[in-house]
Amino acid sequence: MSDAIKPTALYHNDPLKELSKAHSMGTSIMAVEFDGGVVVGADSRTTTGAYIANRLSDKLTPVSDRIFCCRSGSAADTQAVSDYVKFYLQMHTVELGDYPLVRTAASLFQQICYTNKDNLMAGIICAGWDPQKGGSVYSITLGGSLIKQPLAFSGSGSTYIYGYCDAHFKENMARDDCVNFVKNALSLAMARDGSSGGVIRLAIIDKSGVERRMVPHQELPKFYDRD
Repeated sequence: MSDAIKPTALYHNDPLKELSKAHSMGTSIMAVEFDGGVVVGADSRTTTGAYIANRLSDKLTPVSDRIFCCRSGSAADTQAVSDYVKFYLQMHTVELGDYPLVRTAASLFQQICYTNKDNLMAGIICAGWDPQKGGSVYSITLGGSLIKQPLAFSGSGSTYIYGYCDAHFKENMARDDCVNFVKNALSLAMARDGSSGGVIRLAIIDKSGVERRMVPHQELPKFYDRD
């Protein structure tokens, strides 16, 4: 029997090779401004190659009392970057004596990501509330660009929800409408993207503080009949 038709040749994925790959947050993340604050959300699946390393990871990372970041790309890279930003913001908050601006946090993310763009695989959405600007959303791309926008979504699952977001997004939505919009969009992304899944984690940030929510798999919005 030739090597080309040996049974072992049918197995393309070596489990040990899959486990040795870097943890990746092929993911669905988004942040949306509403009238008075922002809603940030993400799925909870972390992969190592084709292997699901964690079904319940938390991709919403607080870097200040009213500022969160959503992380996509390499889990190690995004954790390290968010730790640096959190450290710098803590010192800045003490010096300022007030809540830091969301723009300041986003600029720190942008500076770190751009300076190290050849060594990092980190896509970040930075969103939160501050006394001057209210709710703000900033997107920091893999190359280190910084873009302010009322709606930002990223990750491998984002390609499946452009149509839904274009059709249903409205500026200055009410708080509950914004929460439902994020839940619906992430549910659609998770249904189509193999690298997204698990539960939906949400953070609702406004003047009154931060409210965290978790939507379990059995309560995810459904748009068609599926098992």
